Amino acid sequence: MSQPVRTVFLVLLLWFAGLGAATQFAKIAVPFAEVGWLYPGNADALGWLLSIISLTGAILGTLSGAIASRVGPVRLLLTGLVLGGAISLWQATLPGFPMMLVSRVIEGLSHLAIVVAAPTLMSQITQGRGRNIAMVLWSTFFGVAFALNAWFGLPVIGALGLPAYFALHGVLMLLIAGVLAACRLNISFDTSAARVFGLDVFIDVHRRTYRSPFIAAPAIGWLFYTLTFVSLLAILPDRLPEDIRGLIAGIMPLAGIIVSWLAVPLLLSVTTGITIVSLGFGMSIVTIGLLPLGMPLPIVCVALFSALGLVQGGSFAAVPELNPTPEAQALSYGAMAQMGNTGNLLGTPILLAVLWRTGEAGMFGFVVLVYLAAIAAHVWLGRRRRFETAQ
Repeated sequence: MSQPVRTVFLVLLLWFAGLGAATQFAKIAVPFAEVGWLYPGNADALGWLLSIISLTGAILGTLSGAIASRVGPVRLLLTGLVLGGAISLWQATLPGFPMMLVSRVIEGLSHLAIVVAAPTLMSQITQGRGRNIAMVLWSTFFGVAFALNAWFGLPVIGALGLPAYFALHGVLMLLIAGVLAACRLNISFDTSAARVFGLDVFIDVHRRTYRSPFIAAPAIGWLFYTLTFVSLLAILPDRLPEDIRGLIAGIMPLAGIIVSWLAVPLLLSVTTGITIVSLGFGMSIVTIGLLPLGMPLPIVCVALFSALGLVQGGSFAAVPELNPTPEAQALSYGAMAQMGNTGNLLGTPILLAVLWRTGEAGMFGFVVLVYLAAIAAHVWLGRRRRFETAQ
């Protein structure tokens, strides 16, 4: 196998690992009603089966980047895939609710390992335009996984049940791990400075990550993105006409993926990832501003998620752009995991609270404020980067 073909194969393999990680969310979210039927006595706590992974990531996201620096991204990725596969196979036995909840906490560790290690490896085996394309591809893993689970996972559940669905996910995760191990991917990664973990290391990693305008920048923007992305995806469809609700709900995330895939690589040839992120937030604000001018809500919904596709692709591309070493990239991806999970955890409750108290106009006004804050944060971080570079 020639080197270019091997690189493409490895990039796709790492992306498939990302699809497996995203399915750790989707396998509960997509068949949520079917999962609820398994635990009718725990309806009030059922949401924790989905969100507990976000809680784990919100607490330990940045530390996972430091773990990658200690053990190396290849070993971390293989561990995450094997652990995730084993957990899914065990979940196929349909344990009681408390043990299922515990398994989801452990699965959160697997998820973190994959979403930190896989993009770190992807950015190290590619360069130039190929790296830009690879990182934009990586940015689509979450939306693509949800779409695939809706299109193919639900029929599997309908025909064979949830145990087969969970088992299939577990087998695929282990298969990806096996193929990756057989590839003998070898990335130079300096682990000599890594220390034994403790509270002081936990604090130091967070201080080092968020004090750096290079390491932290993609994650800070990602927090504002995730505060609204999942929440709007959950809230907006119910405000659309019933006859087109399902159609628009399916188009919204796909529109972002298409824009991210087609537009971001072209824009990266003339500007930076952070500039693309700010452009995406700005276009989102303009799109929301069309509502008071009479633009129909379904059109605004699709246009809004199309604009957010720039944020999606630009954010992941910015990590290797700002951080040339794999150690710094691992920390940056870990911070993105932490901020992304924090945004997913808090976004829907906050936006629903604003909607209930201020109505639809107030909710959209709050979203505009979030995006303005994102642009302001990137402007401030950009000034800090220029100041540090000039010293």
